[in-house]
Amino acid sequence: MSLRRPLINFWMRQVEKPAMARAKDAAALRRSLELKAKFLFHAPRGTQQNWLKLSSASGVVDALEVRPKKPQAKRVILYIHGGAFVFGSPRTHAAMMAQLARRTGARVFLPQYRLAPEAPFPAAKQDLRQAWDGLLAQGIAPSDIVLGGDSAGGALALGLLAELCADGAGGPAALFGFSPLTDMAHSSESFTLNARREAVLPASRAAECSEAYLGGCDPADPAVSPVHADFTGAPPVWITVGDTEILRDDAHAIAARLRECGVTVQLDEKHNLPHVWPILHNILPEARQTLDDLASWIRQLPERPSES
Repeated sequence: MSLRRPLINFWMRQVEKPAMARAKDAAALRRSLELKAKFLFHAPRGTQQNWLKLSSASGVVDALEVRPKKPQAKRVILYIHGGAFVFGSPRTHAAMMAQLARRTGARVFLPQYRLAPEAPFPAAKQDLRQAWDGLLAQGIAPSDIVLGGDSAGGALALGLLAELCADGAGGPAALFGFSPLTDMAHSSESFTLNARREAVLPASRAAECSEAYLGGCDPADPAVSPVHADFTGAPPVWITVGDTEILRDDAHAIAARLRECGVTVQLDEKHNLPHVWPILHNILPEARQTLDDLASWIRQLPERPSES
């Protein structure tokens, strides 16, 4: 482990986590992350970022395309940002995805999905299906797409994967998740045991954010809690999580559920790293190593036949 890891964890626990706990509302959380992302998270030189519209028969959604300096043919990543369903944006996560794009040669599309509390479930779910359909309408084969997401975005990515499996439609080549949320009931043991050890997320705010997103939906519904979903026929999945996170058990639970459905899963649990640490790629060596590991996994994915 690097010498920077304990320093960053100390800062997170003493400054960032209390600030999140004190934030008055979603607007305050949004302003804070947008400002920090602008100054702290930087894409590699030569990265191109362009806003576009992903259009299909199901609708239109805005997305940020992140293109590396030397893009490879075919492979694209559809990445769903986290932020407890109430904050975050393609802009806040674009630099992290630019780092992954440089390592893989893939273009990355980050959809601008609607956020709670202004737009509760199923708004985000609908937007993300439109983004998926929009990529297909551009002529991109499902088997050339890798789904990804972090935290709440991980829940949404897994939900989209379950929806595609249920539809019997052509699915993606793979899915990856950084510290994914998978149980909206927050019923796991780590949610309580790691509440103090967790460096970033204040467990005290979880119910508030979940209620804003659910809008009355049962938290046990597979459409919002992928740990209850059916993933039969899904492609390989890669997940990483920290052992001190409140979402540690969410990652283990979804890995177990995926394996029950016959899915190949790689779960990497890391010691004492903060929630979604790859976003700290500019300052944390472990973040860069995780992005290297993920990129290697993506590059080695087997070819999947295209389905219509």
